[in-house]
Amino acid sequence: MMKATKIVLNGEIRIRVDFPFNRETVLRIKQISNVRWSRELKAWHLPYGKDAFEQLIALFPEVSYVNREGTESSSQIQQQNSITIKPELKAFVKIEVLGRKILLTLPKDQTDIQFIRGIRYSRWNGEQFYWEVPNYPGNLEMIKEYFRERIDELVIHDEISVGPDGRAIRHIKRNELLIIKTTTGRMKLILAYNTEMIRCIRKFPYHFWDSKNKWYSIPYSEKFLEEIREVAKENSLEVLYEEEKKQGDGVGRISPDDVINYRRCPEEYRKKLIELRYSWNTIRTYCSLFEEFINYYNKTDIREIDERMIVGFLQYLVMERKVSLSYQNQSINAIKFYYERLLGLPRKVYRIERPRRERRLPTVLNEEEVSRVIRLVKNLKHKAIIMTIYSSGLRLSELLNLRITDIDSKRMQVFIRQAKGHKDRYTLLSKKALPVLREYIMKYRPKEWLFEGASGEQYSESSVHAIVSAAYKRAGIRKAATVHTLRHCFGTHLLENGTDLRYIQALMGHGSSKTTEIYTHVTTKGFNQIVNPMDKLDI
Repeated sequence: MMKATKIVLNGEIRIRVDFPFNRETVLRIKQISNVRWSRELKAWHLPYGKDAFEQLIALFPEVSYVNREGTESSSQIQQQNSITIKPELKAFVKIEVLGRKILLTLPKDQTDIQFIRGIRYSRWNGEQFYWEVPNYPGNLEMIKEYFRERIDELVIHDEISVGPDGRAIRHIKRNELLIIKTTTGRMKLILAYNTEMIRCIRKFPYHFWDSKNKWYSIPYSEKFLEEIREVAKENSLEVLYEEEKKQGDGVGRISPDDVINYRRCPEEYRKKLIELRYSWNTIRTYCSLFEEFINYYNKTDIREIDERMIVGFLQYLVMERKVSLSYQNQSINAIKFYYERLLGLPRKVYRIERPRRERRLPTVLNEEEVSRVIRLVKNLKHKAIIMTIYSSGLRLSELLNLRITDIDSKRMQVFIRQAKGHKDRYTLLSKKALPVLREYIMKYRPKEWLFEGASGEQYSESSVHAIVSAAYKRAGIRKAATVHTLRHCFGTHLLENGTDLRYIQALMGHGSSKTTEIYTHVTTKGFNQIVNPMDKLDI
């Protein structure tokens, strides 16, 4: 039995053909133009078009086509009903081109989502409910070709939005070129796609494309600047020139702009962290910090960096970078991991005086403020997320790793598996949160994770941050509150309601009672019974 299915492979729409292995069948299918074998799919696939499909039908009249709904129909029935392979005319699609981004607003459809995900660097914006696709050459044409007559609106804006250095958003028109001279002796070039201008930029030595921030960077010199201005003038581009201000007293972190042969974190370093079952957050942090270290000594082999050089780098972090004590401490751990755990060198080699850890009191909202935050959230899923974090005292990673089966409504408990320190624990399930969770599950139908993304994947950290930040803003919270603030509120409010510190420690998964004791410094319980000594003075 042979089946044909519409798929999206590497951003291209194809027809996948499945059949039991038969040498004669393979020889026949190879006759179709542009047919290919996929090792990943373990199936043959051919172009998504009328000509290729008609060739398939001519060679294999018995082939059945599996449509979006998962039902099969023979090729003969398809021909009788004029069901040729083309995108079905369903709900319409809105496309906006905003500088370096293409924004797609469309109803949920798994085939469409698979197509968009096949485009490199595409992402779902859960706060604004649209897909973001980089406006690289050819992407807009490919999207227009895919959706065709389903496109209800296509808007190309005249301005592009950029945020140099992660600060305020700037609006750059399509006929403008923004040049920013950086503190590191380079120039950032921000512009809409222009073939002649980009060809000019690529001629300069040590040019660099920052794929994250979407700008070019070249070394600064008066000669280069003048040449850029000339080419911009020829292409009718207005040049905007600025000089970057130095932030604070410390120098910036070493970036690929600063080092010609910038080195990435060694793959064996990352694999060793995974092998020892470090959390993904720790892996990401250690790799980033170790990468900064090896590029500080970019001309020295990593294995030849000695203790004196390590201490020199740590002094650079403190004296020039002016990093926090926490950052310095993590850098020490990341460096020691490579030389001690990966290379197996003795610990006595390192005579590094570890900094004292900063002790800062956490930001905490009072019960009325938390109530206002939850009450003003209208989206059911967003409300369920915020209520779950607060009522169970969860870390962000613990929330994202929750499965539906971890909610025990009979015992009114939430099971947290393999949390920080690879520890399991049980925490509280609120009586008020339970009906909200039940309503959410009935409406959204998550399959594996309690909170899932648009395509059933694990919910992202950035989406939760955006949800909580918007909720704080809506409730008028002006404190420096984050997602983790809700966990601090849980611990503080338990203490204020008379819960023993030992129980709070167990519920929150603290390894040490000293961590839990910080809430005794935050709580305001009993403050109204204390008489201020100044109030007793006769003044």
